[in-house]
Formats: sequence, structure tokens, C-alpha cells
Amino acid sequence: METVEDVRRVRLVGGNLALDFVNTRTGPPDGPPDDDVLTGYPELVAWGVYAGALTEAEAAALGPLSRADPDGARAAHTRALRSRDCLDEIFRALAADRSPSSSALTLLRDDEADALGHARLERASGYSWSWRDDNTLARPLRPVVHAAVQLLTTGALDRIKGCGGCRFLFTDESKNRSRRWCSMDDCGTAEKIRRYVTARRTRATR
Repeated sequence: METVEDVRRVRLVGGNLALDFVNTRTGPPDGPPDDDVLTGYPELVAWGVYAGALTEAEAAALGPLSRADPDGARAAHTRALRSRDCLDEIFRALAADRSPSSSALTLLRDDEADALGHARLERASGYSWSWRDDNTLARPLRPVVHAAVQLLTTGALDRIKGCGGCRFLFTDESKNRSRRWCSMDDCGTAEKIRRYVTARRTRATR
């Protein structure tokens, strides 16, 4: 798809599909975001492929559907952004060791009920939910919502953290739970450079 390269400028560093969805907005660790890759329905579909929530075939099937129903595609995109706001509120609160609001949890519950209403159980090594036969415009959002509920109900919530250099959220899977950055290649490296420059300036003024 034409917009795949655009959405790939945001790294998948959250360790969970729902956190990666929250991370489609970038910016400093404090304050409002300053960039958003989900600028329309095509970008939402492209991100779904990039993040593994959609197959190429599923994305290709959504193209004609969205062109035949542009109002429905806009509504699906708007709904996805609303759900992202909800997930952002929930997981940012947990990263700060606070309780999410009841309204955000209620919205997530309703989204999950809708997602499961369009899913079916399929067997691989065990049974899992599948949206393979879901041919509706809200299809890209449903695995994201389910991943969020799974993280809340079965994940280690104390491992959810916010990056020290940007607004990204991630699950800290390090053994001693010492991870501070979304990625050492990005924010971690930037912090090392900042410390190095500061140390050189301090030595130069002595």
C-alpha cells in the first residue's frame, strides 16, 4: 500500500499491539503529541499491516470497501482515534502507577464486546480469537482492543512504563526491570549523547 512507508517511520517498540497503537502519536514525554501517523483510514489500514494486526490480503479487501463507503471509512477512522485516546489514558495512568478512569475502562469494555462480537474461535496449538472473516471497516481496530484487554487482565501491569525521552509506552521485559527508553537506538542514544556533551562542557569550564 502507498502509505506503508509513512507509518513505518514510527518504530514498534511497545512490546504489545495496543501499546504500539498508542505510540502512533509521537512527542516529548510531557505535554501534547506533536505528530500523528494515523492521518486517515488508509494510514490506519497500512499501520495494521505494519504492526501485524492485518494481513496484506485483509488490507487489500478493505480498500474497495472504504472507497465504496467513504463516510463509513471516516467513521471507522474517527472511532479508532477515540479508542486510541482511551488506551492512551489507561496505559499512561498505569505507567505512572495510577488507576485509569472508570469511563476509559467502560469504553474499552464496550469496544472489546464489539470486537468479540465479530470474532470467532479458531484452533492452532490452542484456541484463540480470529477476525479472519470480519469484512467490516472497523476490522483494523479489533485486534488492538483485544490486545489491550489481554494486557490488562493477564499482563504484568507493573512492567508498563513510559520512555524517559519521548511519549512512547512499552512493556519492560528486562530481568531487573531497568529499561528506561523506548529504544536504545533512538532515545537511549540521544540521552547518551546529551550526557557526553554535558560532561565535556563541564570539564572545559574547570
